[in-house]
Amino acid sequence: MRKYLFFGLLLATTICGKTLAQSDYPTLSQAAQRIQKLSTHPAVELKTLTKTAGGKEIYALKIGTGDKDQKPAIAVVGGVEGFHVLSVELALQFAEKLVAEHSEVLTSTTFYVFPNLSPDAYAQYHAALKYERRGNAVAVDHDRDGAPGDNGYSDLNGDGMITWMRVADPMGDWTTSKEDPRILVKADRSKGEAGKYQVYKESVDNDKDGKFAEDLNEGIAFNKSLTYKFPVFEPLAGDLAVSQLESRALLDYLFEQWNIFTFVTFSPANNLTTPLKYSAGEARKRVVTSILEKDQATNAMVSDVYTKTISAKAYQQTNQGTDGDFFQWAYFHFARFSFSTPGYWTPEYKGKTNPEANFLAWSDSLKQDNFVPWTAVKHPDFPNQQVEVGGIKPFVMVNPPFEKVGDLAKQHTDFILKLAGMQPKLELHNLKSEAVGNGLTRITVDLFNNSPLPTHSEMGTRSRWLRKLRVDMNIPSEVLISGDKTQLISSLGAYEKKSISWVVRGKGPITLKAGAPHAGFVSQTVTF
Repeated sequence: MRKYLFFGLLLATTICGKTLAQSDYPTLSQAAQRIQKLSTHPAVELKTLTKTAGGKEIYALKIGTGDKDQKPAIAVVGGVEGFHVLSVELALQFAEKLVAEHSEVLTSTTFYVFPNLSPDAYAQYHAALKYERRGNAVAVDHDRDGAPGDNGYSDLNGDGMITWMRVADPMGDWTTSKEDPRILVKADRSKGEAGKYQVYKESVDNDKDGKFAEDLNEGIAFNKSLTYKFPVFEPLAGDLAVSQLESRALLDYLFEQWNIFTFVTFSPANNLTTPLKYSAGEARKRVVTSILEKDQATNAMVSDVYTKTISAKAYQQTNQGTDGDFFQWAYFHFARFSFSTPGYWTPEYKGKTNPEANFLAWSDSLKQDNFVPWTAVKHPDFPNQQVEVGGIKPFVMVNPPFEKVGDLAKQHTDFILKLAGMQPKLELHNLKSEAVGNGLTRITVDLFNNSPLPTHSEMGTRSRWLRKLRVDMNIPSEVLISGDKTQLISSLGAYEKKSISWVVRGKGPITLKAGAPHAGFVSQTVTF
């Protein structure tokens, strides 16, 4: 215990110093240094799962004490989207705070932390040309014209950022917003609104096919390439699901970790402030596309814990999962409870209904420079039209100023620890032996789940993927008269018990053991 306390104090001092010195989200090398520092703690095992096509490492941290693989575990995942740099810092600070300040929880819970699953894309945040990148470093011909990455972004105004370009056109679909003239919105023809612009990402039609930025110089997006609702033939998804080094390495690793009972993913998707809705029709399909009914209730309960722990309130949150993403894979295909949160929302400001107008109003109130004014440029593809470049700067809408991250990380650490406190907890109650005559004894026990969470998600029970609860009686077969030496229980609900009994011959101590890796194990000895 003293050893863990010493390392915890040492890490806490180091983390505090780094937090005070850090003024922006870390570079990959800075994050790697912190991960290596974490690995010096005796409760931390560091593993490199693979390297991306860009040569960047995918790290996995296993944090716990004792037999880590035989205790319920929470997986904390960051960087599923490369532009969501906040997610990496939240995952990394969680790991740091866990070992520095909360090592007591490691005796009962194991944590798997994957700080950054999109390092190739993440690196764009610190590149000379900033844009919200999703894809890795694999060369991909997104528009299938035989030349990979031949029509990407172009920095037309030379400001080192990729924003938007608007082309004056009375036949265009876009017009200025009534809430903020800097913002462009789709013209509502049903209300008699006329379009003023065509809108494109800042780019040039390099391959002369009439399209803009349709063949980016980046590869496959991790969060668009998983197996659930894999978006076939869409850019950034790849030809096959789980086709990349990083996605295959992660899933191979996870399939060996039977003790994970839930995931917390930091990503643009959100089912923590807004729980998923159950649909009977979608749930009855052969390929299930709705959260199941019992799991919906669990989602709602955990959501309540989250909203009471996190001070930020969600603003117009509509993303509850996108095709091929990780958060949905963890539930629908890996059958674990799966929760996702962006970790941050722009505060609602003066009743703005447009998210971009709301963001700019909030940004202006703080005197932050987050908008590139619309500026005329000469564009080779529109020689006779007015072209302007401008818009909200990349990254700023989903990633708050770095000085806010420390408080966000603390609150989300508190939430994850509360979730750990809710994990399945098996107990053996009312264990007793009763002589029934002729040298025979009846042994009875109640297996009880002392937790507000069930031992299995309904999806796990339905798919039969999660291991069942196993009850073993350590006794020779010839001594057992009635009952099975090994019994399997599909699941136990919140605070549910299951009564089990055996009839045995003779005398002596018998040890009972019950559990599963994701629910933990419990044992007790009875003498008769």
